[in-house]
Amino acid sequence: MNLRRSLSTLGLTALVAASTLTGGAAVGVAAAPAPVCVEPAAAMKAKPGGSAKHDPNELTTEQVAANEKALEAALKAKGKARATAAAAAATVTIPVVVHVISEDGTRANGNIPDSMINNQISVLNQAYSGGTGGAATAFAFQLQSINRVTNAAWYPIVYNSNTEKAMKSALRVGGDGTLNIYTGLLSQDLLGWATFPQSNITSYDGAVILAESLPGGNASPYNLGDTATHEIGHWLNLYHTFQGGCNGQGDQVADTPAEKAAAFGCPTNLDTCKNKPGLDPIHNFMDYTDDACMFEFTAGQATRMLDAWTAYRA
Repeated sequence: MNLRRSLSTLGLTALVAASTLTGGAAVGVAAAPAPVCVEPAAAMKAKPGGSAKHDPNELTTEQVAANEKALEAALKAKGKARATAAAAAATVTIPVVVHVISEDGTRANGNIPDSMINNQISVLNQAYSGGTGGAATAFAFQLQSINRVTNAAWYPIVYNSNTEKAMKSALRVGGDGTLNIYTGLLSQDLLGWATFPQSNITSYDGAVILAESLPGGNASPYNLGDTATHEIGHWLNLYHTFQGGCNGQGDQVADTPAEKAAAFGCPTNLDTCKNKPGLDPIHNFMDYTDDACMFEFTAGQATRMLDAWTAYRA
């Protein structure tokens, strides 16, 4: 079934953070409240018009607390404390395997060229090194291989479906620190989703990205490669900048100003939490703004990612 829709008719994007229900069912718009999940399964990014556009599955306060407790436990088990600062220069090189999923082997149906993938790796390295204007993180990305798969049964890639699980089980390679990216047309008007790290890395681990959101794709204004930048942030344990709204510890990062809700497009002087310092972090890769508006991680986010790497993937 071809679920392709014209992005030009859809306007702004929305992102959806999704956690897993007991038994593996994804939380949905009409689903019952999710029980506390120690290690949330995935975060999703969607185009408006899809079923998940309103972010109904943002993590609850209880889920975030449980996730933070799990991170502390994982660090303690390795005899590590939370980092006080991330390394200014890259110290961790992440091997990347890209699985290009196509319906019939044509570019129109998923078979994007090597040039788009190579450009995506360059975008990631610029973003995570601080080369776009934000804080440098400890991470660099090195493309290990491109795996091209023509399989109509896996196309489009349907979030949390048996076919997605079967695809990943068949294709995922490498250890806990290997980033497996799956590209193709996605279900539910989604731009992408990614797993959060957890103590038991399974074959479901990785990031799924709309093929045409890679640099040079046709998913304008989301075709500069920052869907992957955002989703890999989740893969390294970052929450959305608006997690928790104006209350509590938000995204658990002290130097990202509080934000009541996701920002779209590229607004100016947005301040949705007037009782908290700072304007909304609309330029942060973990918000929902257009690719051209995003250019930074913060030092606190860099430290959080390094903590998660040490706890779960090192």
